[in-house]
Amino acid sequence: MQEEIKEIRTVTITQKGQISIPRIARTLAGFKEGTKISLVVYADRVELKPLKKINEDILPVLISEEVLAEAWDNPEEDEIWKDL
Repeated sequence: MQEEIKEIRTVTITQKGQISIPRIARTLAGFKEGTKISLVVYADRVELKPLKKINEDILPVLISEEVLAEAWDNPEEDEIWKDL
């Protein structure tokens, strides 16, 4: 099912890798100052979504074994788990 396109704008990536989201796009997406958003990267596109709207399909990707290994690979965690 193809979604209706509401707006198409171009933005420029700065030297620091930053972009400004045009006001109309922020308004249509419901992004307000301080809104946390997720950046979802596919092979052919990048999507910005409000963090609260991440669905259950993408959650396992965010909480993958690799991501958890980074958070849990430390001496404190090793000590806690050594006897299990």
